[in-house]
Amino acid sequence: MATIKDVAEKVGVSVTTVSRVLNNRGYLSEDLKRRVHEAMRELNYQPNELARSLFRKKSNIIGLIIPDISHPFFGEITRYVEYYAYKNRYKILLCNSQLNRNKEQEYLNMLKASQVDGIIMGSHTLDTKEFTKINLPLVTLDRQLSESIPYVSADHYKGGVLAAKLLIRKGCRKIAHISGNLKLHLLAKTRYDGFVDTVTREKIPHVVVETDLNGFKYDQYGKIVENLFREHPDIDGVFASSDVIAAQVLKECRRLGKEVPKDVKVIGFDGIKLGEYITPGLTTIRQPIKEIAKTSVQLLIDQINGKEVQRENVLPVKLVEKETT
Repeated sequence: MATIKDVAEKVGVSVTTVSRVLNNRGYLSEDLKRRVHEAMRELNYQPNELARSLFRKKSNIIGLIIPDISHPFFGEITRYVEYYAYKNRYKILLCNSQLNRNKEQEYLNMLKASQVDGIIMGSHTLDTKEFTKINLPLVTLDRQLSESIPYVSADHYKGGVLAAKLLIRKGCRKIAHISGNLKLHLLAKTRYDGFVDTVTREKIPHVVVETDLNGFKYDQYGKIVENLFREHPDIDGVFASSDVIAAQVLKECRRLGKEVPKDVKVIGFDGIKLGEYITPGLTTIRQPIKEIAKTSVQLLIDQINGKEVQRENVLPVKLVEKETT
């Protein structure tokens, strides 16, 4: 295996000079940089990134912890976080916690040991104190951890209000909301708050059911929706907490012979790309996924560079009305 000394000897310079090229320190001619990189390719030399990061006291790596990469929303968040991180010359180290408390703790420990420059946290099964002990720049998605840790979130409350108002305006007389689990204390819970406040104020009969506490269990969504219509056959409007759940509602309506939107009107939440392929076209509350990722990356990089950042970052949602309402 080639070493930095081998590269130096091939180019005819000192090890220190090669090191300066690798870390882009001091004045370096373009010809010198070209010759060093050519020698590295010819010798198949791979720099020790950990050693370089210790030398520079910066790794240009961001840790990203999410609950489930298979969920389309988090898949899209990951895509854009990587895009904006790379655009700013950072790479990401992706951790998929699957809402497992022990796994999340292990990933936090690993990221700290790997000398990442900061962490974007999208999975929140640990106690707040675990995050405050990280001692690294940190940005959270959809959760307020402390008065000092910045967070990024969509305006979930407004999304709940928009969904409820549309279903009421469309004449729905009994509306169901299939929410995420309300015990997780995430800002996404305020979708429920916005919905309930609106239907209560308008005195519209409603029912709320929660998904499982321990993750995104797609196989259970069908049972939740099936039980909902069995117990409340007179429901004529559904606000689902995700487009994935809304798709399951449409599937159950087809099974029961209920026409959408004639018999049941359906609204999803997220505005994921996958929703564009749902038939009939799904009305949804669109989160600004790209902007959430961009803001998260920028907040983290600003902290890494010692800048003061805004703690609360709530981005607007948009009602996208299609065929299901």
